[in-house]
Amino acid sequence: MKLVSWNVNGIRSCLGKTLPDFISSHQPDLLCLQETKARPEQVELPLEFAGYHAHWNAAVKPGYSGVAVFSRREPIRVTQGMGLDEHDREGRVLTLEFDDFQLVNVYTPNAQNELRRLPYRMEWDIAFRGYLKSLEAQGKPVIFCGDLNVAHQEIDLARPKANRFSAGFSDEERAGFSALLEAGFTDTFRHFHPDRTEAYSWWSFRGGARGRNVGWRIDYFGVSEALKPRLKNAAILPEITGSDHCPVTLELG
Repeated sequence: MKLVSWNVNGIRSCLGKTLPDFISSHQPDLLCLQETKARPEQVELPLEFAGYHAHWNAAVKPGYSGVAVFSRREPIRVTQGMGLDEHDREGRVLTLEFDDFQLVNVYTPNAQNELRRLPYRMEWDIAFRGYLKSLEAQGKPVIFCGDLNVAHQEIDLARPKANRFSAGFSDEERAGFSALLEAGFTDTFRHFHPDRTEAYSWWSFRGGARGRNVGWRIDYFGVSEALKPRLKNAAILPEITGSDHCPVTLELG
């Protein structure tokens, strides 16, 4: 089973670029998109999406945030949000339940310039961690994926010293991701590539950052401990353009 997660920074924009060809060439079983910036009725899906079940969670605010999952298997149940009013207006979480696991697609809030949204971000991290554990308590292991908006370790960004107090690399956000792993989840890319450097999934549009590979690894697949025996591979695909992020992948046996 091949799973793909990609922050497309606008699905309508990415559909006009590389997304259809990417689906044709990679044929994912599950495609999880973040920052879709559209409601489903605003999007005309091309033929490459034939055979997929489409599920969406759009933000209340038009053109903002949003996530979607396209699945070849029909899920047992689909849930929008975490069931928490204070966190569910921005269209950031979508959960699909299958026979053998629960899949959570997430677009984590950014702490923003000067960390002005950091207090809310910390509340979010606690709520999201609790939500994942509540899903596990229902009896099935969990896969979460998406743009987590944090580079966990210094090797996860090109310039850690310069960004020590920047959004996405604050001590608080990094500790929040550590707490998520300590709660029983595995960062699948680091499971296979514990020491790999210069492996990034997001680059600023400024200053030719992508061409120089001055990037950040902020897109993840995480899994419950019970799924570790099924892990076959995890990868980042920086050669795929069309967004300021690139896709990340997970293969399960």
